Amino acid sequence: MRFLYFLLILLCSHFSGFAQSEQLARNYFDRGEFEKAENIYEKLLDLEPQNASFFYGLIATYQQLEKYSEAERLLKEKVNNTANAPHYLVELGHNLELQGKSSQALKFYEEALRAIESRPNYAFPIARAFEKYSKLDKAVTAYELGMKMNPNAEYNIQLARLYGEQGEIEKMFSNYIDVLGNNPDLLPGVSRIYGEFITDDPANVANITFRKLLLKKLQEDQNILFNNMLSWLFIQQKEYQKAFQQEKAIYRRSNEGLGAILRLTVMAREEGQLETALEVLDFIIAEAPNQDLKLQAYQLRLNILQEILPKNNYSEIDEAYNALFDTYGSGPAMLSLFIDYANFLAFKQAEVAKAEKVLRDFLDSDLKKFEEAALKMALADILVLDEKFNQALIYYSQVQNMVENDVIAQMARFKVAKTSYYKGDFEWATIQLDVLKSATSQLIANDAMELSLLISENSLEDSTQAALKKYARADLLAFQQREEKAIQLLDTVLTGHKGEDIEDDALLKQAKLYEQTAQYQKAEENYLKLISHYQNGVLGDNAHYYLAELYAQKLDQPEKAQEFYEKIIFNYADSIYFVDARKKFRQLRGDEIE
Repeated sequence: MRFLYFLLILLCSHFSGFAQSEQLARNYFDRGEFEKAENIYEKLLDLEPQNASFFYGLIATYQQLEKYSEAERLLKEKVNNTANAPHYLVELGHNLELQGKSSQALKFYEEALRAIESRPNYAFPIARAFEKYSKLDKAVTAYELGMKMNPNAEYNIQLARLYGEQGEIEKMFSNYIDVLGNNPDLLPGVSRIYGEFITDDPANVANITFRKLLLKKLQEDQNILFNNMLSWLFIQQKEYQKAFQQEKAIYRRSNEGLGAILRLTVMAREEGQLETALEVLDFIIAEAPNQDLKLQAYQLRLNILQEILPKNNYSEIDEAYNALFDTYGSGPAMLSLFIDYANFLAFKQAEVAKAEKVLRDFLDSDLKKFEEAALKMALADILVLDEKFNQALIYYSQVQNMVENDVIAQMARFKVAKTSYYKGDFEWATIQLDVLKSATSQLIANDAMELSLLISENSLEDSTQAALKKYARADLLAFQQREEKAIQLLDTVLTGHKGEDIEDDALLKQAKLYEQTAQYQKAEENYLKLISHYQNGVLGDNAHYYLAELYAQKLDQPEKAQEFYEKIIFNYADSIYFVDARKKFRQLRGDEIE
């Protein structure tokens, strides 16, 4: 037993010593001290002639020292003494090519490829040897020859990767599609590779090629995998109507449920494709296997209708809500729908008292902690809308205590700060905002930082905070969706406090309100004033980005949009808009986006 123990120690020491010596040789090689590396590699290879790592290390070192004949001697020994290793022929060819003997090198490369004809299993090591020296054409030939000589060989993944490196996009896509046909579990990984070539532009060459290949595949093979891939492509292109058609086909032919289709609704809505979102929701309502999913679809549908229908058609929405209440009752499970209804009444219909009653009727219900927090938060929002600030603050504070340490509590604290700001209590608002600057939610932390900066910047010069109070009042009017009143009040800020710190904030706020009310020319004027007078201020990048977006999306002036995106790229490299601006600039310029 003791003998075995000592033998084990000796073996471990032996291998540890080899590893240390090899690492030292590599370090010398990396530093360009090739003579020292050569000395160590030669000793290591003498001790372990079959060690591939030592062998290739010495070959590379000889080649760096231009000792090509020494490298050739070792390689020929391997070729002559190793029966199943024709990849050494590639190494010999490379050694000759380093000496400028290309024609001689080519003979060895061709000999290596001929070896595959008699032994197809040589294809992989030979192809890898060619890849090692970036001879992609020959690596492709090796893999293709291997598959030709042995129909059972599977090198599609390797070929697809090489085709991609060569820019042979159609061949790459085709090979990956063939791989997925036999191995659908590889779809997530392959989709990431596709994502390197596919853009959100349907006219992109790679997108067109991929779509044609998939459609052809679907004609030959009705595998729903190809529907999945087409849906993925259409989603990348933000063509949600087309993606919906594929998802319906998948749903009809599988047991995957409606989850993927529901996610389409959210994406379509975010992109402003509201009619498509409604069509998808109608499908979900018709197919939903349970009440919860059906109600969720109805709820989303009514929210979208509020964005589409003109105000004189809001009675349809009111009737739809009440029809749902008649059908499904008013139990705790319906709370979320009632909150939406109360918000609709308060913010869209100006029926604040009725909205308050809808929510107060739920206060005595048997609710879970987070349900009660959601109810009181919604009620407090409506009380702020009604300018019942003190009552709202009570509910927000209750929510903070109810779900302590949750992000909802942080949101409630932010709303305490915002409500205090609306009512002109800037000191208490600042105290709350200072706590939130380190909030776990980055969005809340950023909002807190922004509001805190607004208050502090506009409290230094004006001890009475008169301008800030007007601005806060305009902010409240905007929250109440009384945009024209807010715009008018901001006019008084801009005329009465010209040149003061509040001016840039007022210009930006008013510009956004002009956009909301479709007064795009006035919004443009405000942004241009901001850029003219405050381009070096904290809102300079905001003004450039919002103006670029306005030109691109509302005023149909892509050249001007491109100009202002470009200014962000060159003048605001640390802006949060930098990445988005660069992408949109390249798209407008017609670049291929990777």
